Amino acid sequence: MADTKPVMRAPGKKGDIIFAALVRLAAIVTLLLLGGIIVSLVVASMPSIQKFGLAFLWTREWNAPAGQFGALVPIYGTLVTSFIALLIAVPVSFGIALFLTELAPGWLKRPLGVAIELLAAIPSIVYGMWGLFIFAPLFATYFQQPLGDVMSSVPFVGALFQGPAFGIGILAAGIILAIMIIPYIAAVMRDVFEQTPVLMKESAYGIGCTTWEVIWRIVLPFTKNGVIGGIMLGLGRALGETMAVTFIIGNTYQLDSVSLFMPGNSITSALANEFAEAEEGLHTAALMELGLILFVITFIVLACSKFMILRLAKNEGAK
Repeated sequence: MADTKPVMRAPGKKGDIIFAALVRLAAIVTLLLLGGIIVSLVVASMPSIQKFGLAFLWTREWNAPAGQFGALVPIYGTLVTSFIALLIAVPVSFGIALFLTELAPGWLKRPLGVAIELLAAIPSIVYGMWGLFIFAPLFATYFQQPLGDVMSSVPFVGALFQGPAFGIGILAAGIILAIMIIPYIAAVMRDVFEQTPVLMKESAYGIGCTTWEVIWRIVLPFTKNGVIGGIMLGLGRALGETMAVTFIIGNTYQLDSVSLFMPGNSITSALANEFAEAEEGLHTAALMELGLILFVITFIVLACSKFMILRLAKNEGAK
């Protein structure tokens, strides 16, 4: 009998075509969902847009019974608390990532890294309850009062730290947000720092560079895109956080002082507090316009981060 050997067929392109179609479909569905969200927000907020126009952005008053609505206080609270959170979280996260990748002993790296990541799994409402019942009284007694006594008399800067020590307010909300976003930024920074080729770092150490010089001249230039991405991830989390901010920010529509000790409001806390009880019509439309404004702010932040990355890549190519 003649030997029968299996015929080897060349791989066809059917699998590649199906895979490309599925990937393209996923991208199209994502774009459609995004477009649907934008259209629904615009349509739902149209009564508010038509009545108040652009003045909605810089109007302070928010009076539901009188039908007067302005977004200045929630926008101010959202931006300031997010800025405070970044101001605290970025250097702390950088230090954590640097310690885990360059300085921590081997037996400590894994448990400390897991502990940092577990902080990201804590629900935001738990942070809010802890902030209101545990953090706020301690913050008022041991931080706000001493800081207010020292800084209130300083020209210009002192205005940020004047007023009674409530424990809750814009500064407290910013600190709680910083605690919440540190795990995200630190985890991303640690992962991208570990992607730096070991040969590059060992070469730098071999010519006498210190740890800081290796980080500043080798690791950061190599991982700058990932670092910026981690920071933007944390900022997006801070901008969109709801429950923790609702517990600790104070939820008032007053902007009589620039003091960070005073209670305030944010877009997310305003939506959480009022949307369930808002009457159909102008009140609901104003809340939907707040959601649209938050969407625009997030889009601007992401666009700026992409532009920054492109500029860094262009400058690196020029060098």
